[in-house]
Amino acid sequence: MIRISAVATALCLVIVLLGGCDATGSGQVSAAGGEGATVVLVPKLTGSPFFDAANDGAQAYAEKHGFQVRYEGDPIADVQKQISVIKEAIARKDDAICISTLDAAALDSVLKEAMAAGIKVVTWDSDAFGDARMVMVSQGTPAQLGEMLVEMGAKSLTSRGLDPTGDAIQYVWHYSQVSTTDQNSWWSAGEKYIAATYPNWVNVAPENYYSEQNAGKAISVGMEILTKHPDIDLIICNDSTALPGQAEVVRRRGLTASDVTITGFAPPNDMRKYCEAGIVERWGLWDCQVQAALGCYLAQYLAGGNRLKVGGKLDVPEIGFVEVMPNTVLDPNAYTADDSGVVLLPSRTEFTIDNVDEYDF
Repeated sequence: MIRISAVATALCLVIVLLGGCDATGSGQVSAAGGEGATVVLVPKLTGSPFFDAANDGAQAYAEKHGFQVRYEGDPIADVQKQISVIKEAIARKDDAICISTLDAAALDSVLKEAMAAGIKVVTWDSDAFGDARMVMVSQGTPAQLGEMLVEMGAKSLTSRGLDPTGDAIQYVWHYSQVSTTDQNSWWSAGEKYIAATYPNWVNVAPENYYSEQNAGKAISVGMEILTKHPDIDLIICNDSTALPGQAEVVRRRGLTASDVTITGFAPPNDMRKYCEAGIVERWGLWDCQVQAALGCYLAQYLAGGNRLKVGGKLDVPEIGFVEVMPNTVLDPNAYTADDSGVVLLPSRTEFTIDNVDEYDF
């Protein structure tokens, strides 16, 4: 773990008392983190274009800003592997963990064990329970992301000559699993948005389809959807493994975006070939490289003895000011405390054939 000298500790205490070594609601603070800290970056799975690209961004950022990132995961999305990685970090006395959780409930006790051992815990992409981490770096609120998913589908339906406001659009959701908190919140918000905005739409599989972030299963589940629902109009894939798997199924069936609309979240590099082939018209994401870099930076900042409190703003090098918001921005029933909050990414991006070549991740 990093070591803070007695002089540095005393100096930080003075700065805290003057209002400058923590991000409080009283003002904007420039970030100075834990020099030489080790942050364990834990993805849902390795080998995924989304998570590996996120790691690339975090590694490049850490190298420039004086801390270390250890990328540890497994090619299979396995919560037991995530538990093992966290326990190994505790045994090594690492400084911080930045994790995209597979299952908040399953990881709750081990993340609390890590915090009790003095390890700073930050989440990104997919959250833990609010009392089992300090900060969540979120891609957006459920309402923002649920609406974005639905509206990308509506735009593509319109391009096919359908009327999203008048036609009885048949649709389904295909994502990883109900225990993945972020994806499930987008589905829930998306369903509410559909009910309010497109009441004629019909969810032909309200139980949803899940492929557990397994690339092979994403294809088999995608095939099942088209087999069971040959007249399906829209498939919403709010998971970066489900979307390319579903697109591959459409390609194998000899279909295009003129026959069935699929949309969702995935990296541009993973979907470019399907866009160029006319299989997917539009999809979206956020900059996962910035997200992982920011998550790791905040983790090492906390490991340096700094605090992040709800209502505070922090000036992060190259990224700019971020605000720590209450956990209730993601869930109105979430755990609330001054030292547990959410930082939102400033924007999300919609990809089409017109802009996909502007991105490389």
